[in-house]
This record gives sequence, C-alpha cells and structure tokens, in this order.
Amino acid sequence: MTGTEPDSRHIDTTRPHPARVYDWFLGGKDNYPVDEELARRITAIDGGAPKAARANRAFMRRATRALAAEAGIRQFLDIGTGIPTEPNLHQIAQSVTPDARVVYVDNDPIVLAHAHALLRGTPAGVTEYVQADARDPHTILEQAGRVLDFDRPVALSLIALLHFIADEDGAHDLVAALVDVLAPGSFLVLSTMTADFDPENVRTGIAAYGAGGVTLVARSHAEVGVFFEGLELLEPGIVSVAQWRPEEEPQERISLYGGVARKP
Repeated sequence: MTGTEPDSRHIDTTRPHPARVYDWFLGGKDNYPVDEELARRITAIDGGAPKAARANRAFMRRATRALAAEAGIRQFLDIGTGIPTEPNLHQIAQSVTPDARVVYVDNDPIVLAHAHALLRGTPAGVTEYVQADARDPHTILEQAGRVLDFDRPVALSLIALLHFIADEDGAHDLVAALVDVLAPGSFLVLSTMTADFDPENVRTGIAAYGAGGVTLVARSHAEVGVFFEGLELLEPGIVSVAQWRPEEEPQERISLYGGVARKP
C-alpha cells in the first residue's frame, strides 16, 4: 500500500466531506455528525438521495462485472474510491478473474485509514491503494504504474467523482489526461450527476452541498457525452445509472448518468 496510517488530526470533522456523506447514504458508520447533518438535510429535500447512492454503487458492480467477464479486462484503476463498502470493486473483478490487478485512488484521510479493507484481495491478484488527489493525474499515473501495465488494457473508473469537479476546474482535462495514457482496448466507466430528470430537487440539493462548503455540478446528457468523445460507447449508451444493463426493471430514473466506453 502506498502511504502510511494518517494522523487523526488530518481528518477534518468540522466540515462535511462527500465520501462520508455518501457513506451515510449507503448506511455506513464511517461518518461524523457534520456529515450526517448535511446528508439528512439533503434527504429532507430529496428523499431519493440514498436510493441514488445505492443505484450508483450497483452500476459500478454491473459495469465491473461486465468488463471482467465479457471484455476480459484484468486491470482496474478506480479514482475517487470513497470509504470501503462491500462488495468493493476488486471483489467483483477478482470473483470473475482471480488474477485481476486493482488500484484504488482517493485523497481523503479517512479512506486511507480504512484502506486495509480495500486490500483484501485474492492471492492470485493484486490490490493496492494510492493516496492522491483526483486533480493530479500525473501522480496517480506514476503511482498506479507500479502495479498496472499501461501498455495493456485498463478499466478506468470515475464513479460519482466528476460532479465534484467543475469544468472550469479542469474536469475535462483530467479525463483526457487519464484516457490518453490508456492502451487501445481500455475502457472508461463514468457516472455523474444530472438535473435532467428532477431539476428542482437536484438544484436545491446542490445549494445544500454548497452551503456545506462542497462544490457539486449537474451536467446534461450532452455535457456528459463530451467526456466520452473519441470512445466507443457500449450499449445502452449514456443512461440513468439504474438503466445501465439492470438486473431487474428499474422503477425510476436516478439523477445520475452512467456510461461505459471502449478506447479504440
């Protein structure tokens, strides 16, 4: 594992953190009162927020399983990992292909504190954790390159990450820098917030995050499509995460778009 156990003083418990708010939505216990307060405020505005978090997590599982089982992907780079919630990406990938190599990346000290839970993989596979900021692709690629072979296909997962990075803060440059390094036959797995389905609740939720000091961006279908330019989208394209190859008929559209695309 890259990094060491963090000093608890580095974990800011005075301001909500997206990873910990997300953890609360998923029913986790690795969050603080300030995170719960914001999560409850958002849930009061949009009662579907916890459901959206669960649907997004399920999208990650289905996409990972599809790439491991159908596309033969053996390497995975998951940026914006968040607090471990089982089953984790490496557990899905290595259940299909035990020798899969997985690198998780996050910059939250509390995720590092729980990173050992991310590293319990199969003996045949490799699972590593890198402490780095998503906005620093050079460091990510340098560290991940110690585990992953970028001359071979890699599945790059940016799950529920980009809505915390505005366009003017380099969201497109980040994705382009990462995808550019990937070998042909690699895949981009991406999910991000949209206001296309429920604009009033989403915008009110964005305001609540903003009041808590967290930047949140909602993108239209066309805006999400820009991230996939030059790539070959898998069916069914860019859809609400609950509608991406669902295991059962989705009851409603979740305000998160998801898509999986291959680098030709």
